[in-house]
Amino acid sequence: MGSFRVVSEGPLTRPLAGTVYVGGAKNSALKLMAASLLAPGRSLIRNVPDILDVAVMGQLLRQLGCEVEITYPVEAEPTAGSTSGLVTIDVPEQLDHKAPYELVRRLRASIAVLGPLVARCGRASVALPGGDAIGSRGLDMHIRGLLELGAVVRIEHGQVVAEVPHGLVGANLWLDFPSVGATENLVMAAVLATGTTVIDNVAREPEIIDLCTMLVEMGASIDGISTSTLVIEGVERLHPVEHSTVTDRIVAGTWVFAAAIAGGDLNIEGGITHHLDIVLDKLVSSGAEIDPTETGFSVHTHQRLASFDVATLPYPGFPTDLQPFAMALAAVSAGTAMITENVFEARFMFAQELARLGADLRTDGHHAVVRGVPMLSGAPVVAHDIRAGAALVLGGLAAQGTTLVAKSQHIDRGYPWFAEALAAVGADVSRLPD
Repeated sequence: MGSFRVVSEGPLTRPLAGTVYVGGAKNSALKLMAASLLAPGRSLIRNVPDILDVAVMGQLLRQLGCEVEITYPVEAEPTAGSTSGLVTIDVPEQLDHKAPYELVRRLRASIAVLGPLVARCGRASVALPGGDAIGSRGLDMHIRGLLELGAVVRIEHGQVVAEVPHGLVGANLWLDFPSVGATENLVMAAVLATGTTVIDNVAREPEIIDLCTMLVEMGASIDGISTSTLVIEGVERLHPVEHSTVTDRIVAGTWVFAAAIAGGDLNIEGGITHHLDIVLDKLVSSGAEIDPTETGFSVHTHQRLASFDVATLPYPGFPTDLQPFAMALAAVSAGTAMITENVFEARFMFAQELARLGADLRTDGHHAVVRGVPMLSGAPVVAHDIRAGAALVLGGLAAQGTTLVAKSQHIDRGYPWFAEALAAVGADVSRLPD
């Protein structure tokens, strides 16, 4: 499984210094790979992060009949955290419509092939997904939307089975919650449907904008991109494209919290400040200094920060993926913070591990109260998901002694060379062999 070893004398004792690089967004690249299924021919997706999930999605597309090549520049320095690569996907005219459990269970994002397969093949059989242990992510909105577009959908032997006996037909859809996954699947299904589809209350994350931009480049007709309502005019056929993935706002935010927790001065190359407005505003109000640069922004922290409250919400609200980092920072900030998780009910599994490092916190339902202490204490902990794992590593930077973060493969699913990149900017973090 592997683990990360973090050695520290406590917060602000070994400040970070240097430059880190933000590559393509995990949560976009995987969906762009799925979208390539909509157009026979060769699509190229650039600025793809060097992470395990990209390799798993590549395996899934091969299972569906595609030829997939994933390449990263040999001259890239892994310690810079900047190894973004190229994915070349050759999509056949005839796709296999079955996505097997042995691959889907490793990657929740694999459910994104459901919409493209229904649209291209007229049928799909996709295993119910696995992935992170952060709570239920039901498919009700995916299924209801496909039903309204004319599909017949059922759950059978652990598979989502969708068939389109008379072709997909445009409809007026409403999402009960601005679900990223449901928005993606329904948009990808609707672009090849007959007629007009209107989807209200869609997700507005930068990754959704990136997906819609690529679909338009492929020949889709989508109005309202970046708003809460998308209007899609179905077309008969899409064509392959070359597209560059948007940079990863969650990785950029992770580096911001690294500097906030450990102290120091970091240049975050590729970070986009307006993707993180609410996060950066809270950190500035707590005492951090953030300055824009020509190619990103810089973060400066040389004192213990003040606590601040967090309530996670869909974009442009505070991202649920950054909530564990906010909790880790609150654990060593001055004062008391209220953390409210409104998106994934099991995110607070992370709190149990943070408490092992000496954090003073209490959870009640989807609320957590965190009282800051001057210093955490190193201990063995377990990464239950991508963000919790990375946040525990950063918590270790504020802990006296040695922190061992087990199941580090979760971190590698979302961060390219995370231990190496931290070490390159001054942290005593190393990767231990399996």
